Amino acid sequence: MPPIQILPSLLAADMGALAAECQRAESAGADGLHVDIMDGHFVHNLSYGPDIVRMAKKACKLPLSVHLMVTHPHHLASAFLDAGSSLLMIQIEAASPPMPILRAIRERGRRTGVVLNPETPLEAIDPVLELVSEVLFMTVHPGFGGQAFIPTVLPKIKALRARKPDLDISVDGGITMQTAKLCAEAGANVLIAGTSLYKAVDMKAEVSAMRGMAQAAAPA
Repeated sequence: MPPIQILPSLLAADMGALAAECQRAESAGADGLHVDIMDGHFVHNLSYGPDIVRMAKKACKLPLSVHLMVTHPHHLASAFLDAGSSLLMIQIEAASPPMPILRAIRERGRRTGVVLNPETPLEAIDPVLELVSEVLFMTVHPGFGGQAFIPTVLPKIKALRARKPDLDISVDGGITMQTAKLCAEAGANVLIAGTSLYKAVDMKAEVSAMRGMAQAAAPA
């Protein structure tokens, strides 16, 4: 299994001090920074545009994991790559055919990712699995932070890990110290956490504790 990575989610940061919040994640020892992009159509919420990714790129040196929760990712992929995304992830349920987008991301020399909503069957990503660097399992319904973790996703994580021992498998939604342990046990190695990290009194201590716990829980 690949190394454990801890990524704070910028959606839970202080919106009035985003550059400082990027730097706080870096100082806390995070492995990257996760940025959720919402279009108000695929999910009933709006979040950031490419300028936020550009800001984060300037504010810190962390790799930027960008998740397009949008209906037509082919309209936006180039703009977010231009802004500095290290990894660009698209929803398998989006309206745009995924194959051309993933190929375009790879041609730009960036990492590719595909995302499944909680109810989406694992088989939905089979046609594109060989094109992706990372698979993200949403462990809440996408669109808003602070939701409760959905444990029925765990068997899908375990099944994919059995098929792809070297693949980066990430989880996002309701990730706390307790749910991160469950995800690591199932085979997830990239833990994306918003509220539990950005609202922590000491983010550095929380990142370190989550990493240690996940390393101990991960399959041998």
